[in-house]
Amino acid sequence: MSPGSELERGPPRAVLGYNPDEKLRLQQLRELRRRWLKDQELSPREPLLPPRKPGLVEGFWERFLQPGGLWRKQVFKTYRAGTFVVFRLLIPFWISHYYVKYHLMPRPNGIVDVKPRIYPGDIILETNAVVPPLEIPCRRH
Repeated sequence: MSPGSELERGPPRAVLGYNPDEKLRLQQLRELRRRWLKDQELSPREPLLPPRKPGLVEGFWERFLQPGGLWRKQVFKTYRAGTFVVFRLLIPFWISHYYVKYHLMPRPNGIVDVKPRIYPGDIILETNAVVPPLEIPCRRH
C-alpha cells in the first residue's frame, strides 16, 4: 500500500471521541446551561415590582368597588330597581298595549282605513271651506 493509505492513518476521528479540550468545552457549556436554567426559576418573593400609583379614574374605581362601600350598595339597589321596572313593568305593559291597540280594537287609534271622498261643493269640516268646482280645460285647439 501507499504511504498515505487509510490503514496507516488510523481510525477516523469520530471513533476516538472528543479530545480533552473539546470535552472541557462541552462540560463548561453544560454547566453554563444548567446555571442559566436554574436562574430562570423565580423565588417566592419574585417578581419584585415597584409600588403601583393608580391614576385618578383607576383610584376612584378601586375605592368604589371595595366590598361593603355605601356607594356600591346604593348603585346595586338602583340597578335592581331599574331592572325590575323595565322587565316586570315596562316591557309587559308595552306588549299588552300593542296587542290591545292592534289586535283587539276594531279600528286602532290613529289609523284611518278609508278616507272619505270629497266632491266639488262639499264643506271641509276643519276649516268650513267649500271645495271649489273642478275646472276642466277645453279640449279644442
